[in-house]
Amino acid sequence: MAAFIDSTARIARDVKIGHNVVIMAGVELAEGVEIGNNAVIHEGAKLGKDTVVGDCAVVGKQPRPPKTSTLSYSEPFKPLEVGEGCIIGSGAVLYAGTTIGTNSMVADLASVRENCTIGNYSLVGRGVCVENGVAIGDYTKVQSNAYITAYTMLEDRVFIAPCVTTTNDNFMGRTEERFKYIKGAHVKKGARVGGNAILLPGITIGEEAFIAAGSVVTRDVPAGKLVMGAPAKIVRDVPKEEMLDEQ
Repeated sequence: MAAFIDSTARIARDVKIGHNVVIMAGVELAEGVEIGNNAVIHEGAKLGKDTVVGDCAVVGKQPRPPKTSTLSYSEPFKPLEVGEGCIIGSGAVLYAGTTIGTNSMVADLASVRENCTIGNYSLVGRGVCVENGVAIGDYTKVQSNAYITAYTMLEDRVFIAPCVTTTNDNFMGRTEERFKYIKGAHVKKGARVGGNAILLPGITIGEEAFIAAGSVVTRDVPAGKLVMGAPAKIVRDVPKEEMLDEQ
């Protein structure tokens, strides 16, 4: 039940470490960090002050794509960096090459792939899958079981409701030409996407736009507009009292 701690790890005196934890070479744990039972902290990962890691979490692992993957990595990614005051949930998996700001949360059973950035005071909810190359801003919330595909950008104060699906490939794996068109959605500041909505590849959701639940968004949405349906169409303006400037 004892923890394994590599001799090169740098651990502050008041760090709390649970049973059967593995802390690998070059890991840095700042003051007040708590590591739950059976967690694994991979090489070089840096956890900021007062960050909490839940039971059975895997933090900072290097990606290993299958032979059939279109991704090919010749060099290891830089170690994972997690800012102060973050919460990493039980069973969460975070990859190397990613940076998380301060006071953010990656909830139970969520995964965040390599080459991602997550800002400050943001939430990646339970069971969310964040693929590689995703950028998430400050104060953004991605609710339970959403799927954020590779190369998606979510700006500050975006709201993604449960079970939202984003996509990035109109060819769904066919033809070589598709690679130059692969692109996730760009969801701009303050936009909100309702539950079970689907965003098609490469679309832009304008600032303060509102996507109704269950919508299939096939084209760009102007700023401040509410859209709904399949395919989604503009219904009306977002009420002024719902705008961020009015909060």
